Amino acid sequence: MTEYLEQSLRRVVSGLATSETPLPDDLELEFEQPKNPEHGDLSTNVAMKLARVLRRAPRAIAQDIVDGLQALPVDPLRIDSIDVAGAGFINFRFATGFLQKGLSGILAAGPAFGHSESGKGKRVLVEYVSANPTGPLTVGHGRNAVLGDTIANLFAACGYDVTREYYFNDAGRQMRVLGESVRARYLGFVDPDGETRLISSGETEIEVPASFPEDGYLGGYIVDIAQQLFEQHGDALAADDSVEPFQQAAQTAIFAEIDATLARLGIRMDEHFNERSLYESGKVWETVDRLREKGYVYDADGAVWFKTSELGKEKDTVLVKSTGEPTYRLPDIAYHVSKLERGFDLAVDVFGADHIATYPDVLEGVRILGFDPSRIDVVIYQFVTLVRGGQPVKMSTRKATYETLDDLMDEVGEDVTRFFFLMRSSNTHLEFDLDLAKEASEKNPVFYLQYAHARICAILRKAEEVGFVFDDTTDLSLLNHETESALIKVLLQLSDVIGGAAETREPHRVATYLREVAVAFNQFYQHCRIIGEEQGLATARMALARATRTVLANGLSVLGISAPERM
Repeated sequence: MTEYLEQSLRRVVSGLATSETPLPDDLELEFEQPKNPEHGDLSTNVAMKLARVLRRAPRAIAQDIVDGLQALPVDPLRIDSIDVAGAGFINFRFATGFLQKGLSGILAAGPAFGHSESGKGKRVLVEYVSANPTGPLTVGHGRNAVLGDTIANLFAACGYDVTREYYFNDAGRQMRVLGESVRARYLGFVDPDGETRLISSGETEIEVPASFPEDGYLGGYIVDIAQQLFEQHGDALAADDSVEPFQQAAQTAIFAEIDATLARLGIRMDEHFNERSLYESGKVWETVDRLREKGYVYDADGAVWFKTSELGKEKDTVLVKSTGEPTYRLPDIAYHVSKLERGFDLAVDVFGADHIATYPDVLEGVRILGFDPSRIDVVIYQFVTLVRGGQPVKMSTRKATYETLDDLMDEVGEDVTRFFFLMRSSNTHLEFDLDLAKEASEKNPVFYLQYAHARICAILRKAEEVGFVFDDTTDLSLLNHETESALIKVLLQLSDVIGGAAETREPHRVATYLREVAVAFNQFYQHCRIIGEEQGLATARMALARATRTVLANGLSVLGISAPERM
């Protein structure tokens, strides 16, 4: 509906412009639901936006727009009335025929309802997870994974050609420490009576072989990998001082675990991009040279510096340390250039809040190298705190005092895990209440939605058992109760909600909307029986229940959450 209104509204608004008062090219036409239903079904404030441009009172502009809309061949099956309210709001009321037609459209589209082709012909790369293979995925990684995967789902539902990419680095200091940690544990199996020492881990101390690195990884998975190597090779690897076989074994084992964890969440990656390939191809050093040619790189104190002070920052930034090791910004610039060179119309990054200070430098580097940084969109998410019994659960990857993503799913289930990560805006800190997540009641938001879907399935099964059958002869014009109309209006918003959530990269909007659907259905069912009514009205209400089931199932599918038929 908003697409239809936008086309008509833009046609009328364009006629208000003159050579002296041209309209801005970036004029956005926005619609929202009035909080008071008496004010209509949709409202726009476009007249107030145009007041300064046209140098006229917004209410007068609004009236001209309404007159123009009423002069158009507006489909009477869609709009019942258009009027001006307040300081210049334009309110629209849907026609009853539009609601009936829309309900029929939901039933006809089925699983495809809510999807569109607005992004057809456009390629989008969504990069998410991107955890280096140094350990199991943590709860923090979980929010990244679910957020990125759902953003990819939203784009796919809008017709985009979507590629899901996992970026990782199997080189560098972290991976060396990982290999050293596994090697030390392996040597402990080779010589179980060898010298050991204690390392503090949270409130406890862990006994490790004497050769264990000071900042090594203490998780039990390191012991498991070392034990497997010992069982496979005996002491044959003990004489080799290289950490390479230990690092490679750890990477293989950890990536297998990461893939299995993601699979539990219904996440599959299309591509894995290794940072090492940027060095092997020379792209990293080529990036330095090109930035230097542009006059934005210089050498000082043995390091290579990026002139970010000329780009709005207080001081310059190191690209390559005096040790010769690049900082994260350099390969990230090369990587993002690679994304755009691969022909993607849009590249979406899902980053934790710790990237806030670094990604603007990357975008500036991309711009300096001649690429359009507006083709890169960065979604920043705040971190997660697990709460149990009102108290936070401490997490630390290296000291192994964390709760893994698998631990979380074991405790609350995959669907609950996904939904809880999605039910709040990504830019807000998330307190994951484990007690609420396990509660099988209406207080638990995902239970509330899944139960609503299962309840509708049960109602329809019962209606069919007593002989009511929805078919092409069902008369939808019988749906005249105010709760029936209110429910249909909510159901018809699914496509707009999905499109808006994709455009803003805000999956929580879908979660919020689905609750509105469930609430509207419960209000409808409190006032409108199915079983016990005469055949015509009962089957019409069955159609409305079926449409609600479709919308809940389709919305949950975009969120990557199941829609059970029985609970």
